[in-house]
Amino acid sequence: MKTLFLLIGYALLQCQTQAQVYKQDNRLAHTFSIVARDSATGELGVAVESHWFSVGTAVSWAEAGVGAIATQSFTNKSFGIRGLELLKSGLTAQQALDKLLSDDEGREVRQVAIVDTKGNVATHTGKNCIQYATHIQGSSYSVQSNMMLTPNVSKAMSASIESTKGKSLGERLLLALEAAQKAGGDIRGQQSAALLVVPGKSEGKTWDERTVDLRVDDNPQPIKELRRLYSVHQAYQHMNNGDLAVEKNDMTTAMNEYNAAMKMFPQNLEMQYWTAITLANNKQVEKAIPMLKKIYAKDRNWQELTRRLPKVNLLTVSQAELQRLLNP
Repeated sequence: MKTLFLLIGYALLQCQTQAQVYKQDNRLAHTFSIVARDSATGELGVAVESHWFSVGTAVSWAEAGVGAIATQSFTNKSFGIRGLELLKSGLTAQQALDKLLSDDEGREVRQVAIVDTKGNVATHTGKNCIQYATHIQGSSYSVQSNMMLTPNVSKAMSASIESTKGKSLGERLLLALEAAQKAGGDIRGQQSAALLVVPGKSEGKTWDERTVDLRVDDNPQPIKELRRLYSVHQAYQHMNNGDLAVEKNDMTTAMNEYNAAMKMFPQNLEMQYWTAITLANNKQVEKAIPMLKKIYAKDRNWQELTRRLPKVNLLTVSQAELQRLLNP
């Protein structure tokens, strides 16, 4: 009898394991996603959401000048890496997908989408993906979903991407995720999301060729959090543009960029601080002083940082001006 109970327990454990994993390295990622190419900029991107932890580490793959891939349902991560390699070898999106599926024993539980640098798309939804499981292809994009609450999720993503032409690719992908969630989303709810955008051409700097790379690994409202992070990302892009303008001694552009960042996040002390420092370096100490006074009142560490900047030439003012900036 004890042996019988052990056998039953083992069988139940096996069933539970197989319900979550097709193979040990093929994790469950029932989800909705979109892959797309921006016809104006050539950028390539993929966005995804799922009721599963850290979906962005398994589903979304992209490389500058190569393509973007989403591999989901029972996820085969190798499809991401191998798919990009196949695209780099000269295969089209469809040829790459055909090659990936040709020897895949789990093809009927896979859902895969690929877009290449020419805007060609290829999509596969296995017949054993859990309903509602659908995909829709359009000009330079593919939307796909499985285990959805309603049959309208892919339709909502498609309608969104079609109606947002002219916006940045990152924004369009995020809007598509938001539309999908409004249409019902994952039948299990929400947990994680990711947004990845890369340039249409590579400059050979793979370490610096991700225009947008954001992930929400575990959150009750991951798309809402992804939207917040995307806004932060945009604000810091303005800060980066301001820094580049300073390097070129283009102070007008620098201040415009810094001000744009501050308007997006007026409570961010760092954005305020570097704007004030730029003003001081641009011989506008009188404007910098009241800004620094407010910053120091909230956190005195910024005052100590100001003291350290002249040594590394990040603050180029006279000694008398430095004392005024340190003690506003």
